[in-house]
Amino acid sequence: MVDTYEAPVRHRNKFVTVLLAVPAILLAAHAGFRFLGFDGNRYVAAALALTPYVTAAGLLLGLVALMSRRWLIAAGTLLLVAGLGLGLLPRYLGDEQPAADGPALRVLTVNMYFGGADPRTIVDLVRTRAVEVLSLQEVTPEALRAMEAAGLASLLPHRVLRAEPGASGSGLLSVHPLTELDLAGPSTLAQPSARLTMPDGSSAELVAVHPMPPVEEFAAWRSELAGLPRPAAPVRILAGDFNATLDHTAFRELIGSGYADTAEELGRGFLPTWPSGNFPPPVTIDHVLVDRRVAVRDHQVFHVPGGDHRAVYAELTLPRRK
Repeated sequence: MVDTYEAPVRHRNKFVTVLLAVPAILLAAHAGFRFLGFDGNRYVAAALALTPYVTAAGLLLGLVALMSRRWLIAAGTLLLVAGLGLGLLPRYLGDEQPAADGPALRVLTVNMYFGGADPRTIVDLVRTRAVEVLSLQEVTPEALRAMEAAGLASLLPHRVLRAEPGASGSGLLSVHPLTELDLAGPSTLAQPSARLTMPDGSSAELVAVHPMPPVEEFAAWRSELAGLPRPAAPVRILAGDFNATLDHTAFRELIGSGYADTAEELGRGFLPTWPSGNFPPPVTIDHVLVDRRVAVRDHQVFHVPGGDHRAVYAELTLPRRK
């Protein structure tokens, strides 16, 4: 009787071990890309965007391995989860803000999804939030006319804008005067830039950011992120759809040059911005990056009907003019 039942038990044990080992190996590969700072290719970049979900799944896997007494798998998995979790933690904690005492600046960025985002909602956000700078991506001529009809021109009369069919149009609109610049490197989609002149005579340089998605053109995505300007005098602010999360090395390198992400600064780094629905799993790819001399006072996201991105709002305090 003993010999009769030992083989099936051993078979079931081996099956459970394999069932746990396969996702553990995949977790190790994912963690390796993240720890080594390797965005890889379009598939790796897509997977890295899901790092918070992978970390949560890894924790569940580690607990199941513990309960199944697969000690080696459990230990390895939970160690990887701890490492990934340490990278995620700053997004919850926030950071102390610099002692900036210059003018306030309220910024809104919206990807209009081929011009399909509801124009009235965007204009209402500009009005109710007293937005002074609006960064638009995927703005079409028809979408611009619709926003103008809803009152955008009177709210934000100054602009550096390329409204184009499809996804290539982008622009900056402002309460304050804008002077067109050429700060971003070559890009497939428009990434206009401008100098903003504040009422006190101080200025800030702005870029409406929209690199190619890595799942479509990985090399272009990397080069276009690398081509964005680094911090300098005067203050620089990058706002838009970066098609990148804080788990992408190319994006972290940009931040590491001297920028701060407004969401992470206030412990709101997990507020998702794309897609508006629940599939695929929502991720945070729309950002406002600011020079580290700028203090972040508020960061929020808003649903925009007809669009596939949430609008991102940031309230800032610029350093005083010297």
